Order: sequence, then C-alpha cells, then structure tokens
Amino acid sequence: MASEQNPLGLLGIEFTEFATPDTNFMHQVFIDFGFSMLKKAKDNDIVYYKQNDINFLLNKNRSGFSAEFAKSHGPAICSMGWRVEDAQLAFKLAVERGAKPAGDSNKDLPYPAIYGIGDSLIYFIDVFGEQNNIYATDFVDLDEPIFTADKGFMEVDHLTNNVYKGTMEKWANFYKDIFGFTEVRYFDISGVQTALVSYALRSPDGSFCIPINEGKGNNNNQIDEYLNEYNGPGVQHLAFRSRDIVASLDAMEGTSIETLDIIPEYYDTIFEKLPQVTEDRDRIKHHQILVDGDEEGYLLQIFTKNLFGPIFIEIIQRKNNLGFGEGNFKALFESIERDQVRRGVL
Repeated sequence: MASEQNPLGLLGIEFTEFATPDTNFMHQVFIDFGFSMLKKAKDNDIVYYKQNDINFLLNKNRSGFSAEFAKSHGPAICSMGWRVEDAQLAFKLAVERGAKPAGDSNKDLPYPAIYGIGDSLIYFIDVFGEQNNIYATDFVDLDEPIFTADKGFMEVDHLTNNVYKGTMEKWANFYKDIFGFTEVRYFDISGVQTALVSYALRSPDGSFCIPINEGKGNNNNQIDEYLNEYNGPGVQHLAFRSRDIVASLDAMEGTSIETLDIIPEYYDTIFEKLPQVTEDRDRIKHHQILVDGDEEGYLLQIFTKNLFGPIFIEIIQRKNNLGFGEGNFKALFESIERDQVRRGVL
C-alpha cells in the first residue's frame, strides 16, 4: 500500500530489459541460466524470457531508445519495470518528487516511465501476477518457443549500481527521495591494490535492495573500470536468489557461464567460522561458493565473470540472513583484482 514510507506504492521488480549489439550471445546466456524464451512484444522486436519470478526482456530493435542506449554503452541493462499499485499515479508522484519523465518518443514500451541511473528507464507496471500481466496482454506467443529446465533461480534479490566518485550520495537520495528507499548498510572495502565504498538501500516494500558503489583511490579500481567500459553509471550486476545454489551450479556446469576463482585457502577456515552450514562442503569447495553469516543464519553466494560488457550476475542463497556477504568482501575483492591482472587492467 502507498504510505508515507512507500510513497509510490512500490511492490517489487517486474522485469529487467537488456539491449546489446549481439543479441545471440545474450540469448545463449539466458538459456544457460535456465530461462525459457516464450513470447515477443506485439509491436516491437522485444523477446520475453521467464524463470519463476524473474522476467527478462531482450530488446532486438535496431532503432529507438534501447538501440541508442546499446550504441552508447554496449551490452546494457537499459530499463527495468517496477511493480506499483497504480502506474499513472506513481509516475505523477515520482515527477512531483523530482524524477525526470520519459516522453513517448524515448520509450520502446507503452508504460509510464522516468529516467533512472545513467539515463536508463524505470517503467511503472501495475498489472502483474501469474494470470493477469503485461505478457498476457502486450505480447504474443513465439512460433518456436524454447522451454528450458528451471535452474532454481526464484527472483531478483538485489541489483547493484556503479557511479562516479562524488555522486554516490546523489544517487542514494534519488532512491530515497522519490521511492522511499532506506539505507541499511555502509561499506568501505579494500583489496590489495584498490578500494571502494558502498551504500546499500532497501526498497520501501522490503522486496529488493540496491547497493550503490563508488570507487576510491586510483582509477584502475573495478568501479572505475566499469564506468570506463560502460561509458557511464549503471547496473553493475543483478543477484538471483537460488532455492539451492549447489544444485543451480551443478545444472550450469559446462555452459558458457564462468565464475570467479577463489583462493583455495579460503576453505581452510570458513567452515570453522560457520559450522552450521548444512550443504555439501565438497560441492561448495568444488564450485568455489563463498559463505558468510552469523549465529542467526548464513548465506551462500557466487559471482560470475563479466558476462555482458562489464555486467555480471551474482547467485545467492539465504538461510535466515539478509546481509550481502560482508565477510567475503576481501576474498571477493582480491578475486576481482586477480581477474583484472589477468586482463591487463592492473
């Protein structure tokens, strides 16, 4: 319900829209993650993929907003659809609260929208659910759909934004002032050679989080590398919540999706710190899954290597833990630095 805490009546993420000059590669990655390709938009060359409550749109238009976005950024997350109680009202209130409206000529989809991070779009969607949704009304079945076995990914847990130095507060205020997000964590993280700071914000309905990263120190840190390659701020990664991360990774073995390497020494002590982990420890080590938690619970997480330009995917399984794997930040950061060294960035 819309309220003082949730002024636009935000209810979660409906879809993520991708644009890229090479849609074949992106399509294959979606299939490898276990998404089914089911429909296309009636009036656009936009293809719909689904896995449980994660909806992806792959925009293949060669002109229009998304095509121009991909020309500027390369492979990109060009828009998201956020669920609200009343789309027109949410749009009106967002603009009143300082958001920049997107005109019809700047949209590929027929829903009210504002500009978000890096001039991507946030669409407001008020028709959603299993039966009555935009895919039932505005999309048609493909002649040759691809039905892929579910790989256990349930929903988007969080999405992380990378921004230029000195603008983290500006973007935090964008989410706070317009939507009613609240700050839940602040991190200051250092690797061997580079560092970053991060705010984590939670949506007012509690359904997802947006950490915002800003680089520190030299310009070879992972945030500034992203900004240089992406040509601006944007979504650095999406995190998929898995019902069983070990089974998800077993199902993805042998596909195009590669994950970051973690130093073997990480596993020398991790299970002493977190003896309550019930998953198969050999499989955790085999897949190089990171583990973090406290007395209350724990989480398991893993990060892919860059998949679409500088964008990657995180996979996370939570057991009574709402953190972001803070205990793993150093190991993860050093793993990313090793990958940067391999690629000649550091």
